[in-house]
Amino acid sequence: MEETSNLKKLQAKWGLKSIFQTIVVLIVFACTGSTVLFIKPFLFDLIGFDGIEGIAGILLYIVMIFPLYQILILIYGFIFGQFAFFWKWEKNMVQRITGRKAKASRKT
Repeated sequence: MEETSNLKKLQAKWGLKSIFQTIVVLIVFACTGSTVLFIKPFLFDLIGFDGIEGIAGILLYIVMIFPLYQILILIYGFIFGQFAFFWKWEKNMVQRITGRKAKASRKT
C-alpha cells in the first residue's frame, strides 16, 4: 500500500500544479503569520491597547489582526507569484464566513 506524502495531499486539496508550488504556498502562510506576530505588539502599542488581556484582548486581536492577515497574505502571495491562488483562497474564505455561494454557482 503506497502512502501519499502530506505535500501531495495538500497539492491535491488546493489544486496546485506541483510540489514546488505547494511549498511556495506554505512559505507564504509562514511569512504572513510571522509578520502578523511581529507587527501585533507595535500596532497595539500605537493604538494604546498593549495592556488589554483576557477575552477583551482576544476579541480585539481578532478584530484588528484578522483583516491585516488577509491583506498581508495577498501581498506575500503577489511577491511569491501566487496571487491568483490566494485571491481565490480569500474569496472562498469570505464565502464560508458569510454563507454565500459564488455568483456562478447560484441557482436563479
